[in-house]
Amino acid sequence: MTIITSDWLIANSQEEPLRSHGIRVQNTQITEIGDNHELKAKYPEDELIDGTGKILLPGFVNAHTHMYGVLAHGIPSDNPPEDFWGFLNDYWWPKVEDALDKEMLSAATKWACAEMLLSGTTTFYDILEAPNTLPGGLDTQKDEVVSAGIRGILSFEATERSGNEIGKLGIQENLSFHERTLDDPLISAMMCIHTTFTCSQEFIAEAFSLAKQSKLAVHAHCNEGEHEGIWCEEKHGKRPLELYKDLGLADSNFVASQCVHLSKEEIEIIKNTGVKVTHMPLANCEVGGGIAPIPELLDAGVTVGLGSDGYINDFYEVMRGAFLIHKARLQDPAVMPASTVLNMATVGGAKALGLKDVGKLEPGYSADLQLIDGRFPTPVTSENIFEQIILWRNREHVSDVMVAGTWQVKGNEILSIDVNQARDALHKQARRLWSA
Repeated sequence: MTIITSDWLIANSQEEPLRSHGIRVQNTQITEIGDNHELKAKYPEDELIDGTGKILLPGFVNAHTHMYGVLAHGIPSDNPPEDFWGFLNDYWWPKVEDALDKEMLSAATKWACAEMLLSGTTTFYDILEAPNTLPGGLDTQKDEVVSAGIRGILSFEATERSGNEIGKLGIQENLSFHERTLDDPLISAMMCIHTTFTCSQEFIAEAFSLAKQSKLAVHAHCNEGEHEGIWCEEKHGKRPLELYKDLGLADSNFVASQCVHLSKEEIEIIKNTGVKVTHMPLANCEVGGGIAPIPELLDAGVTVGLGSDGYINDFYEVMRGAFLIHKARLQDPAVMPASTVLNMATVGGAKALGLKDVGKLEPGYSADLQLIDGRFPTPVTSENIFEQIILWRNREHVSDVMVAGTWQVKGNEILSIDVNQARDALHKQARRLWSA
């Protein structure tokens, strides 16, 4: 058993922060919350982790990432894409996804896990799209994820852009991976398709049907750029969320990521059907996709998680982006309070992914947590602590990270990964990708 004390405990971003409080961890779970002195007096034989000068908060839930994306960081580009369709068709598909192999995938996964753990992320949902890694791409990722000790939901993005046969292999990859991970405490699966413009209605319906039979949620990119909505209206006479609704697929088991270009009708569909949304503030800016109407979705009561999209994996930077860009878009400094952003980065992401005991520091919840430096230039109070964290912390301030009761980062050092070796391996594989 372990007692972890702190100057400040943020058990849940929707509740009052607790001064001089800590938690007790037994095996994989949190069993008790209490005043530091009372916990120490009550359990004098427990191991004590002294969090003086630190803030204790839940580990982040990265609700949408592409771990292989780190291989493309800095990739040379002679002709930068001019719009989102050009980004996909002329750059991302041919130069990244279609060039990936399992060696590249392994190196990228290890490095991405290290980046996430070192910045306080304890859970992630990953989307793999790499036709040349079928079958078995998800198992390649799983080996690295298990070794890192992080909680991961893995999926293959099934799509017909390379033909129906490849698309069905992607669906089967998800189903078979699900069967192999049913009893794994940290690794699980999700069904995933790409978009309405790379998947036929029949293919989409089949993926959803098979997922329902296996009790899997389904993820799809939705309205990331203007292209999908325009294409869908021209092809089907309706927008993407309207298509999903008319096919009977829009419900609480559907996770729609991005959701940048939504009509009023689509926002109502998401609200009324319980579709979950994941938001990628920085990546949407990087590809010129736009800024999603997240405050409007939150006001409508929609469950929203936060994701890095495999772009910048330091979740403090991702939160900062979400905190700032919506104020600028709406010209309103009151929108997207820091507590709301932190909620999206923790329990909001967990709810979006269907995880029931992740995202909070409460008895019965998994001991997924982080300790960060709580010494700021100005005093920390219960009124400003969320803003202090969102605006003035980053991965350098994360000292310790625990996943399911096991320390994976201690004293700013990751325990499961040799960072220098991982970087060397990533450099080697990135050069192979770039030369391809």
